Amino acid sequence: MAENGASAQRASAYAEGVPRWVDAQLPDVEAGKRFYGELFGWTFEETGPGAAVRARLEDEPVAALVPKTDGRMPTVWTVYLAARDAGVLARRIQEAGGQIVTPPRPVEGLGTTALAADPQGAVFALLEPAGPAVSGAGGEGAAAPAGFGGRHGPGTFAWAELYTRDTGAADAFYGELFHDALLGPDAAPDVGRAAVTDVFPAEMPPHFLVHFRVEDCEAALGEVTRLGGRVQVPPFETSYGRVAVVADGQGASFALLQR
Repeated sequence: MAENGASAQRASAYAEGVPRWVDAQLPDVEAGKRFYGELFGWTFEETGPGAAVRARLEDEPVAALVPKTDGRMPTVWTVYLAARDAGVLARRIQEAGGQIVTPPRPVEGLGTTALAADPQGAVFALLEPAGPAVSGAGGEGAAAPAGFGGRHGPGTFAWAELYTRDTGAADAFYGELFHDALLGPDAAPDVGRAAVTDVFPAEMPPHFLVHFRVEDCEAALGEVTRLGGRVQVPPFETSYGRVAVVADGQGASFALLQR
């Protein structure tokens, strides 16, 4: 039984549509380093002047902080979904009624990325690793060098929840794109979806909410407040754990997940 579970986890870990990376667009990366370094114990690796800063935990890459180059862009955490071919997937997104915000482009040390929005406006990114191709949904694939080196443990990515107004339309859109790898019955245990009104006000736009694992949700909330962040939604119970929604000191929202 354990062997079968491990095989399923390996199969889903690199399937197209599975979360492979997250980053935060921030106006002040140095302030972000202080906030997340103290909150999660991250250390940081500079990748070049004015470039993204890669966060590490126990020497494994877990996220990136990216300096905002356009003040009109939101301060936000973004989830990157694995793609076998970012160009092909970008065309399929447009054909299915979504939009491509930023066309596929190479990012040194990561791969080919693109920024997209689904038909309801929820924004997500694509990542085609600069290495062995990811598998199709449910198929085996070799680990590519780009993306998470660690996830699911304390201080690392643990979940992404899609909050959407029309759950049926979202299921149809992502199910067609990723052949049920994202939200279907064989989905990887990293993504879910819920109606916007389940947690947020009805006027909240559809969005993906990145979750980071913590050992103690209440203690982590105290740290968020101490570091200059704020609590947006107090802890509530979900099918995948105890969750609280917070924002860092610059306004980037994310969730804390206690399992």
